[in-house]
Amino acid sequence: MAQIPYLDVQNLTKSFGAQVLFKDISFSIAEGQHVGLVAQNGTGKSTLLSILTGKEGYDSGSIIYRNDLRVGMLEQSPHFDPEESVLDACFNHEGNPERLLKAKQILTMLKLYDLEQPMGQLSGGQQKRVALANVLILEPDFLILDEPTNHLDLEMIEWLEGYLSRGNKTIFMVTHDRYFLDNVCNTILELDNNTIYTYRGNYSYYLEKRQERIDNTRAEIARANNLYRTELEWMRRMPQARGHKARYREEAFYELEAKAKQRIEERQVRLKSSSVYIGSKIFECQYVSKRFDDKIILNDFYYNFSRFEKMGIVGNNGTGKSTFVKMLLGEVAPDSGKFDIGETVRFGYFSQEGLKFRDDQKVIDIITDIADYIDLGGGKHMTASQFLNYFLFSPEQQHNYVYKLSGGEKRKLYLCTVLMKNPNFLVLDEPTNDLDIQTLQILEEYLQDFPGCVIVVSHDRYFMDKVVDHLLVFKGEGEIQDFPGNYTQFRDFQKMKSKEEEQQKPTKNSSPTANEQKKDYRNNTKRKMSFKEKREYEQLSDKIAQLEEEKQQLEEELCSGNLSVDELTEKSKRLPILKDELDELELRWLELAELA
Repeated sequence: MAQIPYLDVQNLTKSFGAQVLFKDISFSIAEGQHVGLVAQNGTGKSTLLSILTGKEGYDSGSIIYRNDLRVGMLEQSPHFDPEESVLDACFNHEGNPERLLKAKQILTMLKLYDLEQPMGQLSGGQQKRVALANVLILEPDFLILDEPTNHLDLEMIEWLEGYLSRGNKTIFMVTHDRYFLDNVCNTILELDNNTIYTYRGNYSYYLEKRQERIDNTRAEIARANNLYRTELEWMRRMPQARGHKARYREEAFYELEAKAKQRIEERQVRLKSSSVYIGSKIFECQYVSKRFDDKIILNDFYYNFSRFEKMGIVGNNGTGKSTFVKMLLGEVAPDSGKFDIGETVRFGYFSQEGLKFRDDQKVIDIITDIADYIDLGGGKHMTASQFLNYFLFSPEQQHNYVYKLSGGEKRKLYLCTVLMKNPNFLVLDEPTNDLDIQTLQILEEYLQDFPGCVIVVSHDRYFMDKVVDHLLVFKGEGEIQDFPGNYTQFRDFQKMKSKEEEQQKPTKNSSPTANEQKKDYRNNTKRKMSFKEKREYEQLSDKIAQLEEEKQQLEEELCSGNLSVDELTEKSKRLPILKDELDELELRWLELAELA
């Protein structure tokens, strides 16, 4: 006997006026499945979740949950009474002592220690954790999660990832976090062109099979186009009065015509903008200190930002990442020290809070009010409409009013307003929140080719791996670590370091004497260099000096203004590669220097 699914959706249709979000979609979710839903902004992801949780109606179809199923829903932006305490927000003032104990355990597990603190004093990330605790306390059979990683810091995201991956939980989620999808989900549903497609695997499997589906569809359309031309010629030759067979062929022709006119979203060429010239001096953070009451944000912090640098800023919530960005932009004053900004620097700031648009504004008008085109260099331009199309605003959407846009589409429009101003230094604070995966892929390519500087504050690990070349890790209490690499490399480094520290700990059964400890110290930490290492050490100094000289020469040439477009492109690509080589050699030199 087949097992009854937890959720069974059949022939579901939903539209808003003339806009059809989805038509006759069907899917089911069985016990133990971890299902992720992916789709472009504005195609109905949030609407589908609202329908499944009974918050919104639908046009036709059926939604059947298994009897006596406990369903828990984590909303994208939870709302609480700002006056009630953290504990009351979870406990709902109930008198059940077992539930009270469980609430305290889960809140502590989620690093919420002040249970009497009013909800209004909590950050967005802390409120999301309270909402998550609410869901976990219920111990639901079926979890529905809307952007569960939004507003959570990296530590909490990785904890949640591990928690959801363990056991036999049944999950249906919407998220843009691709590592999260890959590590948690075993089924992907894709909502595309009003239809739903099912892929029995994680996100990596989905990407592979989706491309196969697109290739097959493209081949079918090509075959339909060839046949369509033949049938079109027949239609033109045939007289108006047709027999039964001719009418049957005519009906088949119109079906073929619809197939031939299908359009597949082709992968776009990479957009390489030509930003405003940026000089050799970017900014210098000169021994800056900042605190709020007893909380230290920066403590005598120094950093000199290089040209074309792409920096990621990570750390737990409340460690000062956004404050650092606001000090750089001049929105918050440091207690001591200063940010010395280069004269040619032109910031483009994408904030967490976003930009408020008037509902009566059209999408295209918002962009053309900034500029009619964007300079691509070499005498080439991209119009405002082409730029919007590059970021997946169709011609029809470009002439829509703002009030018709989804939350994700408004966020994407805000991003376009920042980029259209042609800055040479982008500061992006949580840019991935509410953006669909397709837009994130386009933004990643844009930033990889961006001929300027970039600072990204983000909890999206996949995005950081694609975009940044090193990290500032905010650890709290003014401690900041500068790491030469992306997020995955940083996590690998942390794991390796933890493993080494664990191996160095003495075992319970071993109690070495003082002489043994001295001998062990001499043998392990003060060993002598081998002949091969001595030779490598001497050669490294020369190699580093050569690369430093090449780097300085490259930077001078890039600042000269005498290079052609091709030379500028070639040398701009060489500089980050050169910096990576230098970082690797310097790290190796430091390792050997400890043995010298």
